[in-house]
Amino acid sequence: MHGFTQTPASWGAIAEALDARAVDAPVASLWDAASELATHGTGMWIGYSMGGRMALHLALAHPERVESLVLVSATAGIDDPEARAARIDSDEALAQRAEQIGAADFVAEWLAQPMFAGVPPVPRGGDVATMAAHLRLAGAGVQEPLWGRLHELTMPVLVVAGERDAKYVALGERLAAGIDGATFEIVPGAGHAVPFERPDAFVAVVRRWSGH
Repeated sequence: MHGFTQTPASWGAIAEALDARAVDAPVASLWDAASELATHGTGMWIGYSMGGRMALHLALAHPERVESLVLVSATAGIDDPEARAARIDSDEALAQRAEQIGAADFVAEWLAQPMFAGVPPVPRGGDVATMAAHLRLAGAGVQEPLWGRLHELTMPVLVVAGERDAKYVALGERLAAGIDGATFEIVPGAGHAVPFERPDAFVAVVRRWSGH
């Protein structure tokens, strides 16, 4: 499952290499998104960034649909209420910015952030309404912190972060520590967008972990 501003097509050859089917991130609240995703069937779920947060909700709400879980550059939420409120305000400002300047210019500004340095061009969503809705309905600010529920996950879990993404390396370590038996992998030379910056290395990590 793809991240913010992306589409299922963003996975391209990565999905092919993993013999996987990319699905679209629902335009819904995170728990409603989990219910929608559950209709896609049962298997190993891989989610990147926003898609990782949706996959985490799916695993908690519908564990029968998740045989194994791969969380890439993901988080279980923002603990501090003030920081969470600030993130809601920030996401609302981004949503308004997208509506003001249009999809192409907004995506260009989004990818200009240092966390996306080195990301090659991949197919992205061109629908401003979808981008704005994802920020408002499924942004990190509106996500309730799920750190206290991680112990409920009983399926095999792989947590992945990029070496150059210090924030999500720390979050990844915390995720893995809270999930019994979870594996944490850091991909060398990658930033936030691990699968797209180092696709071969990412595929190798998933294959090695899953035994395929």
